[in-house]
Amino acid sequence: MYTSTPFNIADQLPKGLQALMYRAQGAMDNEASGLQRRSFLKVVSASGFALGAFPLLTQAQAQAATPAAAASALKPTQQPSAFVHIAKDGTVTVTINRLDFGQGVQTGLPMILAEELDADWRLVKSQHGNADPAYADPVMGMHLTGGSSAIKNSYTQYRELGARTRAMLVAAAAAQWGVDASSLRTREGVVIGPGGKRLGYGELAEAAMLQPVPEKVTLKDPKQFRIIGKPTGRLDARAKSSGGQSYGIDTRLPGMLTAVVAHPPVFAGKVKSLDDAAARAVPGVKAVLRVPLDRGGEGVAVVAEGYWAAKQGRDALKVDWDTSTVEKVDSAQQLASYRALAQTSGALKYNADVSPLATAPKKISAEFVFPYLAHAPMEPLNCTVQLSGQGADTKAELWLGTQMPGLDTLAASQVLGVAPQNLKMNVQMAGGGFGRRGIPSSDYVVEACAVAKAARTAGLTAAVRTLWSREDDIKGGYYRPMHVHRAEIGLDAQGKILAWDHVIVGQSIIAGSPFEPFMVKDGVDATMVEGMKEPYDIPMRLSVHHPKLNVPVLWWRSVGSTHTAYVMETLIDEVARSAGQDPVAYRLQRFGDKHPRHRAALQLAVSKSGYGKRTLAAGRAWGVAVHESFNTVVAYVVEASVKGTTPVLHAVTAGVHCNLAINPTSIEAQIQGAALMGLSMCLPGAAITLKEGVVEQSNFGDYQVPRITDMPTVAVFIAPSADAPTGLGEPGLPPLAPAFANAIAKLTGQAPRELPFKLA
Repeated sequence: MYTSTPFNIADQLPKGLQALMYRAQGAMDNEASGLQRRSFLKVVSASGFALGAFPLLTQAQAQAATPAAAASALKPTQQPSAFVHIAKDGTVTVTINRLDFGQGVQTGLPMILAEELDADWRLVKSQHGNADPAYADPVMGMHLTGGSSAIKNSYTQYRELGARTRAMLVAAAAAQWGVDASSLRTREGVVIGPGGKRLGYGELAEAAMLQPVPEKVTLKDPKQFRIIGKPTGRLDARAKSSGGQSYGIDTRLPGMLTAVVAHPPVFAGKVKSLDDAAARAVPGVKAVLRVPLDRGGEGVAVVAEGYWAAKQGRDALKVDWDTSTVEKVDSAQQLASYRALAQTSGALKYNADVSPLATAPKKISAEFVFPYLAHAPMEPLNCTVQLSGQGADTKAELWLGTQMPGLDTLAASQVLGVAPQNLKMNVQMAGGGFGRRGIPSSDYVVEACAVAKAARTAGLTAAVRTLWSREDDIKGGYYRPMHVHRAEIGLDAQGKILAWDHVIVGQSIIAGSPFEPFMVKDGVDATMVEGMKEPYDIPMRLSVHHPKLNVPVLWWRSVGSTHTAYVMETLIDEVARSAGQDPVAYRLQRFGDKHPRHRAALQLAVSKSGYGKRTLAAGRAWGVAVHESFNTVVAYVVEASVKGTTPVLHAVTAGVHCNLAINPTSIEAQIQGAALMGLSMCLPGAAITLKEGVVEQSNFGDYQVPRITDMPTVAVFIAPSADAPTGLGEPGLPPLAPAFANAIAKLTGQAPRELPFKLA
């Protein structure tokens, strides 16, 4: 033991969406498949086992290798050529098929591959992939970092990639020594033969490349693991801790210009009139351009030599905005409307008989309010675009941190009028995102491409980096939706729930996206109701309303569980208290034998925290919550107090069940970070509000995020398991707020029913 389904974008994507993505790559397929063997060998021999050296090298390897390899039934996602580069000095570079924006997959995925490769971990490096089909999620069939799916979906894939590469290295050594491959073994980057003969992977890389790629490989018994499961420092730790890590925002190209965009104050507004004389007079400003924006809006881009000149130019603009044809959302009016809707039944998710409510001995009535939330990553949105060539030969290259490089490539291709095979996507490390960099509309990418296209039309040929300020980011939309929940619960004297009638009101984040056909069923957005009901056997009638408003919404770390976990776990606690039962014992009783992972996670957190055994300091109370999201269960036991009207979180003990722990160090970091982000939902000022269509918050001065003084101690404990790993980027967030609220309820007699907390 290490100490210290939900979002599922889909089990299967719509065939039409997959076909669209692969059609867009078709020309690249054809171009790569025609690569001549001699040219290919010349390229790869220059740098060793040069796998992934250029687009769709998997196709090229098939041409260069034996007929057996060329006839392989392996998909691009299964070919080592796109994922492994072994240099002559033995350095192994693993290409990851995800964006790393803090969750640690740039280390976790290489650990999995290196385990089966038998690599020397000291010589392992990693790099991002791109929009090549090889880097699509092997389960979802599209390029995506989201839904805590990276390790879960690519665990077997990366093990097999490592095992195939190892088999090719062993085959090359066997051919060189003239022995049977079965007589050889590997260890830490070396093939060992009869009589102690040794050949390093770097020495064998070029010859190994010519070996057939085995379709079937035997994977290690987990008992043999020497890398997987060991606490491991991140490969990017030195660069990040020393300030040397480069992010998308750090892109620098010769002669590059920077653009900032004046967005309309109300979403989808347009320019009525523009006086840009003062802006054009700012030193360094090269152009002022009207550009189309997301959702039919229009903005004004100021392109200049550097961010400061561009910002000063934007500040000097005199824009009269036309917002006459767009809805102007007002938060107070919206809340009143949502409350009225919550009193009526909507589209049904569950339809249990709730007639026992009328005669139930005890009843609980509750209303919950959750505000819009901004993603507010430390690195604001940015995208650099470079255009070259003319007409049909126009080419484009993009640099950005993106969770959906495939969809963003298609969107950029359409805006720029550049054939997909002429567009190169350079995925950069991103400084956070929490869902904001994985948006089906590709809003900030489309905006950057529109700016670059307009700049070129205006005679500017340099690359253009479009950069959002912190204020642009917080005011720029695509928030976690606002929600109102109404619950009516009937129970008996022993705490048995007889009936639970529940209504949720909130915008759909899936409606209008490519995911709507299979994630909105019978009028219910699956992301809104995830986390409701389970794991408790409850007779629940659950219905939803999806009002449409002029506020862009999107998934936010842990998606629907950000609000459903809070509602479920605070109400379960209230039911237990009303029956005079300990909340831990009550939950364990309701789990029964059907939910062993919930039981294990909760019992682990309870035992390690000292809950029920250790006497807390005066004025402190325990709070408990447990929740499953993205197939991972996290339980929190917290210690909290209330000072005046201010709740204070002192300590958090986490019990985590994510099946096999690939890197316990990364798991600990993810839980700590997610717990802190969960705390952010509770703090006064952690809300996005609108007045006459205008977002009222603009920066960390009026949109609250936790400071170092808010951070509790967080101890993380992982339940042992040898089962295939599940996701962990998001599951640590949902149970934090309800655990905190349940501690407050013990101190004040009432759990807060609104986030952020408001204790009068």
